Formats: sequence, structure tokens, C-alpha cells
Amino acid sequence: MSAHPIEGMMDVTMEKIKSMVDANTIIGDPINLADGTLVLPISKVTYGFASGGSDFPSKTTKELFGGGSGAGVSIQPVGFLVAKEGNVRVMQLADTSNSVDRALSLVPELVDKLTALLQKNPEEKAGTQAEEPSEAQPEKE
Repeated sequence: MSAHPIEGMMDVTMEKIKSMVDANTIIGDPINLADGTLVLPISKVTYGFASGGSDFPSKTTKELFGGGSGAGVSIQPVGFLVAKEGNVRVMQLADTSNSVDRALSLVPELVDKLTALLQKNPEEKAGTQAEEPSEAQPEKE
């Protein structure tokens, strides 16, 4: 028994979608800048797919089929990953109205500040301990 014509339409449409949407579409090709900064574009990809068809009755032994399929793809740039001197930042293109997204976008900056603070504190403590005069012990008579 041969494959139904709608299977061929679906296969062709899905192959076309696969060729348009891959991992390089979502995380783009890296861009190296002269100062050593690495920039990775990030995009949001959405797509839809539909197909349908019908067999028609005929007076002959030949099967009659009518159908169609289609797909739509939307690629929207949303931001960039920027790596420079060991620091990675997310730069969003649009201000998000969702508070969770805003909080998540601030996490890398918060981690950088906490790391800098924790690295600075041991140095400050070591410096202040060296500067503090030692307390003289009272003499025992």
C-alpha cells in the first residue's frame, strides 16, 4: 500500500521548517570585536504548522485527493550575550514588562557585585588587622 498524499505534503513542509530553524537561528554566530569582546545574538523563534486534506469519491478506480499544508516562522531578536574579560552580561533589546524576567536579567550583575565584595572583604580585614595596635598586657606585680 502506497503512502497517503498528505504524508508527502507534511514531510516536505517539515523539512523546509527544519532548514529555516536550527540552533544557529536561536543563538547566532559569534561576533568577535577588536577589543576581545565576544557578542552572541539571541533570537526568539516561533513557528506554526498546519495541513489538511480530503479524499474525494470518484467513479473510477483512481483515488482523488485534495489538500494543502503551510507553515509560518517568526524570528525576533531579543538580546545579546556579551563576554568581555571574564564577565558575561545579557543585554536585552526590549524592556520586559514581566517582573520575573527583569529580576532574572539582574542576576549576573548581582553575582558580579557580590563576588567583588567578597574578594574585597578579606583584603580589607587583613589590612585593618595589621594597622591595629596590639593591646599592652598589664604588668603583674
